Amino acid sequence: MLNTITTCISTTMVLVLLGVVVLAVNIAYNFNRSVRENFAVEVLLDDSIRSAELAGLETYLKAQPYTRTVTYISKDEGTRLLMDDLGGRPEDFLGGSPIPAEFEVMLNADYACPDSLTRYMPALTQKTGVHDVIYPIDLLAGFDQVLRTASLVLLAVAALLALISFVLINNAVRMGVYARRFSIQTMKLVGARWGFIRRPFMVQAFWTGLLSATLAGLLLMGGITLLADMNGNGDFQVVTPEVVVLTLGTVLAAGLLLTMLCTYFSVNRHLHMRHSDAFLK
Repeated sequence: MLNTITTCISTTMVLVLLGVVVLAVNIAYNFNRSVRENFAVEVLLDDSIRSAELAGLETYLKAQPYTRTVTYISKDEGTRLLMDDLGGRPEDFLGGSPIPAEFEVMLNADYACPDSLTRYMPALTQKTGVHDVIYPIDLLAGFDQVLRTASLVLLAVAALLALISFVLINNAVRMGVYARRFSIQTMKLVGARWGFIRRPFMVQAFWTGLLSATLAGLLLMGGITLLADMNGNGDFQVVTPEVVVLTLGTVLAAGLLLTMLCTYFSVNRHLHMRHSDAFLK
């Protein structure tokens, strides 16, 4: 009984560690997408653009694969926004309002990268009524470089922690099976089939894995709830229902799979062991 409790506690702590890694990976993925979707392309318009050309350009922008949303900002609205930023009238600083009308195009995350901007933006600058196109290619290039470095570090940490998780669960399970090695040898001596000997260990492993995963899931839900409250309703929604389901599902699958696999191999090790060797190991 004590061995079972010890194994359950050890497995729970390892699964919490594994869940934190999965949660961190998913949050990093969502954060990356949220940041990319907040990059905007500014399509500055000629003052002489006609209404038909304006409507046609808006239709064209909405149909592009890189477009998430399109917002039209008139010359008057752009001037008002500049007034708010400068704390006065633009004429006071610049001698006149230089703000043209524009379309603000928010990008889809999959297209918010230097390669896509280099591919699509030159064609946009050639459109009738377009004065200039401003897009954050240098900022995105720097973001991509930082992201690649962070991804490699996170991947290495995740791989290391996954290995540690397996080793720790395997050791906890092996100790539990080792404590009952004499029972295994006794059943072998009376002619019990290996499947019959293995069955109670596998059933116990299933319930241990399920209980450990449930406890780990409850602990993780507490942390996820705290993160969700801190995240609030801001622009960067990183704690989504999909993240919760994937994290808890991974913990449950890992809890059941690892405990049952480790138990299977540990029991098999003792089944292949000679009776005399069981007293020496």
